[in-house]
Amino acid sequence: MPLTPPSQTLSPLQTPTHKWGYDYDLVIVGGGIIGLTLAAALKDSGLSVLLIEAKVASVAVAKGQAYAIHMLSALIYQGIGIWDKILPNIAKYRQVRLSDADYPEVVEFTTTDLGTPELGYVAEHQALLQPLQEFVQSCPHVTYLCPAEVVNTQYQQDAVAVEIKIAGESRTVRSKLLVGADGARSPIRQAAGIKTSGWKYWQSCIVAFVKPEKSHNDTAYEKFWTSGPFAILPLPGNRCRIVWTAPHDEAKALCALDDQQFLAELSRRYGNHMGKLELEGDRFIFPVQLMQSDRYVLPRLALIGDAAHNCHPVGGQGLNLGIRDAAALAQVLQTATAAGEDIGNIQVLKRYERWRKIENLTILGFTDLLDRMFSNHFLPILLVRRLGLWVMQRVPALKIFTLKLMIGLKGRTPELAKR
Repeated sequence: MPLTPPSQTLSPLQTPTHKWGYDYDLVIVGGGIIGLTLAAALKDSGLSVLLIEAKVASVAVAKGQAYAIHMLSALIYQGIGIWDKILPNIAKYRQVRLSDADYPEVVEFTTTDLGTPELGYVAEHQALLQPLQEFVQSCPHVTYLCPAEVVNTQYQQDAVAVEIKIAGESRTVRSKLLVGADGARSPIRQAAGIKTSGWKYWQSCIVAFVKPEKSHNDTAYEKFWTSGPFAILPLPGNRCRIVWTAPHDEAKALCALDDQQFLAELSRRYGNHMGKLELEGDRFIFPVQLMQSDRYVLPRLALIGDAAHNCHPVGGQGLNLGIRDAAALAQVLQTATAAGEDIGNIQVLKRYERWRKIENLTILGFTDLLDRMFSNHFLPILLVRRLGLWVMQRVPALKIFTLKLMIGLKGRTPELAKR
């Protein structure tokens, strides 16, 4: 479904305000996967939503990225009612193999550990974004402005005024709540003066698509090398997504190699179990960081997704944390609305912050520990981690606990995921 052209999307901003003095109940800034997920999750809430995305839709959809989609995220999308549009275009994985460099002990997670048909999924960016865009545009209570830009925000006692630039013109709307879903460098967070804590890692991450000669057998791999984690994620069409973490200089040198040299280095870490590898498309590199916002909420403001937190890519946690943020915030807002509460009130918003901040911090700490434990060759740590893998493979309760933590089945479950 094509996006509504700007000439039509301007019209809702020009209509008289509602009888209570607001143009919208909430404004979401950032029409990426997380912002769209929140808008979709609010489809039956009765709240009027304005969703603002700065990028042209075709540019946003074409982003060359892929993500691990954990079991809880899949359940959330099922609860929203969009999963049947996503599932046909993504891959399932039924096995996860966790290993440490050349150590022969491998921890194998399989569907029998949970009694489920699969352990998780892998989706390319457009396979998630496009169905979400189409779904949101069919929601009668959602107005979707794309491309449009927020140029100013003013927080008032009973509302937030949001100045929007679209098609060369500016409009100002009033809302009870502003939600920042605008990424790690969130202008909304910065303008509100919310500080962050964290650090940049000594590593960068290389991502690429490859097509192996042999079947990937619906298996995901997480291989730990002393330079950093190395993940292989299965995709439709017997393709795989590589997520290769290495120190900055090494990562830059790898990206500077020609295709054949890069494939030769890749094969050394990949192994020969899938035969010859063929590189598809371009390689990309990005620095890795850990970040946690000091606050997720202020009066009339909430942050979700990368605007609130970032973590190391090991385990594919980042996007999934954002999806859980969106589901949690949607639940808090709907519960408050049903009770007649002001959704922009700080006491309402703190319920969301209490729910998600500790859970996110737990995963940030878990991914940081994994990276630091495995990205070194200090002998005492090496012995401890390899003993840990040996024990995990032989103690079912520990293995199942670790698996559930990795795929989001530990912690509080949003009501959407229970439907």
